[in-house]
Amino acid sequence: MTRITEIRASTIGFTENRSNATMDFSEMTLGLCAVVTDVVKNGKPVVGYGYGALGRYSQESIWRERMIPRIMKADPEALLNEAGDNLDPRKILKVMIKNEKDGGHGDRAAAASGLDIAMWDAAAKIADKPTAQLFADAAGRDSVPEKVAVYVGGGYYVPGKGLKELQDEIHGHHDDGFTFIKIKIGGAPLKEDMARIEAVLEVQPNDCLMVDANSGFDLKLALDYAKAMAPYKLRWFEDPGPTLDYELMAEVCAAYDGGMATGENQMSHDDCRNLVRYGGMRPEKDFFLFDPSWTYGPSEYMRIVTMMEENGWSRTRLYPHGGHLVSLHVTAGLGLGGTEAYPTSFQPVGGFTDGLDIADGVCGLPDAPGFGFEDKKKLFAIMKKLTDDLPQTKTAAA
Repeated sequence: MTRITEIRASTIGFTENRSNATMDFSEMTLGLCAVVTDVVKNGKPVVGYGYGALGRYSQESIWRERMIPRIMKADPEALLNEAGDNLDPRKILKVMIKNEKDGGHGDRAAAASGLDIAMWDAAAKIADKPTAQLFADAAGRDSVPEKVAVYVGGGYYVPGKGLKELQDEIHGHHDDGFTFIKIKIGGAPLKEDMARIEAVLEVQPNDCLMVDANSGFDLKLALDYAKAMAPYKLRWFEDPGPTLDYELMAEVCAAYDGGMATGENQMSHDDCRNLVRYGGMRPEKDFFLFDPSWTYGPSEYMRIVTMMEENGWSRTRLYPHGGHLVSLHVTAGLGLGGTEAYPTSFQPVGGFTDGLDIADGVCGLPDAPGFGFEDKKKLFAIMKKLTDDLPQTKTAAA
């Protein structure tokens, strides 16, 4: 019977000198976790790795004080699939959040996401499948595409970065194989931001450019930006106002004829459902960006996708935020529209496995079992520190 023998955790920092409309990232931290199992392959225990939410802070204390003890105290059989030969991450999620009061999701949701990611990584390695295929199996989907659409998130505010440097960044993204590009707005006055957009439009098609205000506007400023940007006919205008202000979102949608996008800061199935119901979003032109590393993990993400379809939305209107391997696998396994990529931001976690081909705005998939963290060398050099001391064993491989 497969068992979890140990769960480990640590924290790393990013110390990146950049900012968006509402925050800088110079003091940002990230929690890493490792789920050790008693299944042995290639002479070592199978380990699943995870992390809890880019763009927030480490949830290591939540893991250590609440969630890891609940998992380790649980009946091992209660954590397995029906066949009893592998972990069932969806069952484990219920165990780790037992006795958590309804609502108040926040960092708790990000913490649960990190452990859930690690459980899926371990389960896929035990099954000897890429995690995308395991997601497809769990969701009852027949196949996984060979490639998925990707867009690059960038255009941050950096000291000394002018319009020429911004255009140079766009050219660099083109060289890296991206066709759809997103830049930040709201970190400068409106007039200056319009100049930034116009500079980018000199080198980037308008229908392949998105802008992101990172929830930084009140209603008046959001409408001012919507009016100013209307002639540009951009692909989407993202996160104009506070995450849970559905009325503001609905008013901006009603006033702006272009595409809108939001949802990256929703932290649960219930938050996502309220946004779908009350945010004024339009199924024929708008996009949701729910992040599987923030919303209680891929296990809960499957429920969110089902909820969207029940409310009249195509899953192809879902483009997971995050720009990392988890979002890539979730997008492929669940048949979503595409995903974000962070090839240079939030390093070493941002971006996909080393050498993975991106061309003409689409990206191939890792073929290794699990998420493929092991083939993202700088990231795995840090992850494996959690488990470097695990002994070799002569136990027969499972």
